[in-house]
This record gives sequence, structure tokens and C-alpha cells, in this order.
Amino acid sequence: MPFDGAGSWAPVALSSDLPPGTVIPAWTAAGPIALWRSQSGRVTASVDRCPHRGMRLSHGFVRGEALSCIYHGWSYSPSGGCIRIPAHPDLAPPETIRVAVQRVEESGGILWIAAGQPATQPPRFDKLIPLRSLTMEADVAAIEIVAGAKTDANGLIHLPDFPWIVLLLAPQDKHTLLHLMIEHDRSPANRLTASRIAESLRRRAEERQRENAE
Repeated sequence: MPFDGAGSWAPVALSSDLPPGTVIPAWTAAGPIALWRSQSGRVTASVDRCPHRGMRLSHGFVRGEALSCIYHGWSYSPSGGCIRIPAHPDLAPPETIRVAVQRVEESGGILWIAAGQPATQPPRFDKLIPLRSLTMEADVAAIEIVAGAKTDANGLIHLPDFPWIVLLLAPQDKHTLLHLMIEHDRSPANRLTASRIAESLRRRAEERQRENAE
């Protein structure tokens, strides 16, 4: 991923995976997060833990412009402050009740989360469109071997036999998140081909990973 010594960007999800009013789990080098989009379309990355009882906020729900914990309904704004405690409806929650949030950028159908303080914006892939994401139980090295190419400075692998197919890799805790992308003017048949190739790469990379572990 792009790195300038002060911070980096991680592509944690596709925009299509997060419609308005939804929350999904995601992962960054800083740990698990709850990635959510408000009804107005604003995207927020909150630490995936409610400070009340420790419940995962990614199990919660979005109501309007707030993320609510599924356990006791404590609600948090996009800036991280607690704005509602249902058991005490007349109480203005103290400012000390907060969840940490990370910087998010949305570009070209990809959601990027900042680790640290990047000096630049995340990369743009103007000639590519994202199709889908796959979680691989394999590391980047295993994926590079089966793909027959190395990852570039932006985390991209260009497949030698299919130059119109590009893989965007995001190393995670014990696996790798792969975002499949293709040239934007490709046909529906090409999209299906690309998806099948990605599935084949996943099987081969995971098999190689298992073999190396034995």
C-alpha cells in the first residue's frame, strides 16, 4: 500500500458493499472496525467496540446519521461521540463517551481507510472498475506466485495472461483481502471470466499456503 513514512491507506471494502443505512465489519492494521454509511451517504470507520459493554458495533444498526449498538442501543455520531442512551432518554451523554474513528476516503468504487496520517490521497484507478472482493486464506507471496506477477507500489497485480484483469491486495490479520478489478469497457462475458479466474487463483493460492504450512 502507499506509504510515506507517516501513514498508509488500506482498501477495506467496495462502495457497492456498503449501501446507505448499513454497517459491515472490516479490518485495518489498527484492528477491527465497524464500517458504516449513514442514510445521507456519509461513510465512517468506527472502532468495532462499544465502550459500554464491549459489544461489536458491526453487529449494530444504522438509524439516520448514527450507528447504534445492538446490545443497549447506545448511538454514536460520525465523529465518534455518543449522542443517545435509550435507558436515559433525557440525559445528554458526556463528551467522554466516544468511539475512535479513522479517516475514510471513497474513490473509484473503493473504500480506503487511513492508518496513521498519510500525506497524500489514496491512489486512483480511473481506467478500472471494481467487480467484487474475495477473502483469501493465503499471504501476498502465495498469491503472487500463482498469479505469476509481483505486487506494485499501489498493491496491484496485473495478470500477465489477462492484462485487462487487475488484483488489488490488502494484507490483513491472517489472510488477504483481494479486490477484483477490470478495465471499465469490458463486456459482461469478460466480467464473468474475470470472476472465475479470481476464484481459481484463490483455490490455488490457498492450496499453496496449506502446502507451505505442512
